[in-house]
Amino acid sequence: MSDQRLNVVVTRRLPEPVERRLSELFDVTLNADDTKMSRDALVAAVKSADVLVPTVTDQIDAPLLAQAGERLKLVANFGAGVDHIDVATARQRGIHVSNTPGVVTEDTADMAMALILAVGRRIPEGLSLMQTGDWDGWSPTAHLGARLSGRRLGILGMGRIGQAVARRAAAFGMPVEYHNRHRLRPEVESDLKVTFQESLDRMVGRSDIISINCPHTPSTFHLMNARRLKLMKPDAVIVNTSRGEVIDENALTRMLRAGEIAGAGLDVFEHGHEINPRLRELPNVVLLPHMGSATVEGRLEMGERVIINIKTFDDGHRPPDLVVPAML
Repeated sequence: MSDQRLNVVVTRRLPEPVERRLSELFDVTLNADDTKMSRDALVAAVKSADVLVPTVTDQIDAPLLAQAGERLKLVANFGAGVDHIDVATARQRGIHVSNTPGVVTEDTADMAMALILAVGRRIPEGLSLMQTGDWDGWSPTAHLGARLSGRRLGILGMGRIGQAVARRAAAFGMPVEYHNRHRLRPEVESDLKVTFQESLDRMVGRSDIISINCPHTPSTFHLMNARRLKLMKPDAVIVNTSRGEVIDENALTRMLRAGEIAGAGLDVFEHGHEINPRLRELPNVVLLPHMGSATVEGRLEMGERVIINIKTFDDGHRPPDLVVPAML
């Protein structure tokens, strides 16, 4: 690259240390209000920037990329998931895409276990009772949940996060089965104490708890559809900290309301922040506002990875976290 500083546009507010370091290294346009960029603002950004730093709330699709100026050469995503970016179109236009893989692994696995505990032990119901002042004392039959030890956990998607969830589940004494596009090596299965299930239907039917940990791709859209959800045990629960599109949310809502599934813990939703209002009414459902990666440490590490990717690109080298279609 030339000696001229890169023009970098950041679409959302990032942690202050990250914004400060970006400003030291590049000519940066920040989003001080932390509101989602309008489509017109995104169009202006891709026309003027050398580097765009979007988040999961930004749709970097083919029509947007078609309006990109000649300057745009890197989309340095703040986050691991890139299903909101048309990577193939970007590459066709000579635009690199990078992400921040691995940073959110432990945080997201923690949240998966938190949801498993919250749903299984009815924690939100107890919290609500205490906050309203309606608790009238202990009872031997009140607020009975399910013990985790001995309950079979089925993990859909055994990448970094799925494996981190498996390690945590083992500490709780839970037998773990998993379904994945590719089977893990025998030594990894042994280390994680997990059993591979080639049939997703079989795993779903056998599991007491299902954890969704696979990305959203065309092949995983509604992977947990109505037919497959009906295979779940009536006393089973499902948690999702990955992508909402993997579950048919309408089918899940119907089955929860009918008592065909015992409960659900959802940190992501099929239509982003537009949540099915019927889900809000259910006492056996825990809903969170996409908090899986929301730790101070995680956000700072994500920012550091973004900066490394941009700086490496600026130095004329391949960004270390370059995304290619074959990776998706």
